[in-house]
Amino acid sequence: MGYVYEDITLENVADVLAVQSGYIKESEVRSVVVKALVDTGTGTVVINDEICRKLGLKVRELKEATLADGSKHMYKRMEPVRIQWKDRDTFCVATMIPGADEVLLGAIPLQDMDLMVDPKNEMLVGRHGDHPVQRI
Repeated sequence: MGYVYEDITLENVADVLAVQSGYIKESEVRSVVVKALVDTGTGTVVINDEICRKLGLKVRELKEATLADGSKHMYKRMEPVRIQWKDRDTFCVATMIPGADEVLLGAIPLQDMDLMVDPKNEMLVGRHGDHPVQRI
């Protein structure tokens, strides 16, 4: 199986909520479109410091994380982001790794958007076709 990359949109959740409350216009929501590596071994979404600046995210807490090589490091968990892929979206806390080359789209947002990796075609697909199933 090769690598699977997908274009996703990341938005500042505080901005999205401010639009819903009428405090700002939808055009003022801070967002970025990125090519993300789909990584089912990663829990959440991993972004770098540049994306954090563009989205205006603040640090929520510091957490220890274990990398694929087994090394442990302290990383910043940021304010939540809204992740959009095609007609699906979810909200999750982002982990920030300074200088990271790639955005990683992990298992939790994939599950929440009812997506899975199609290894043969190297792409994301809906687990239940075109209509996502929400688990409560």
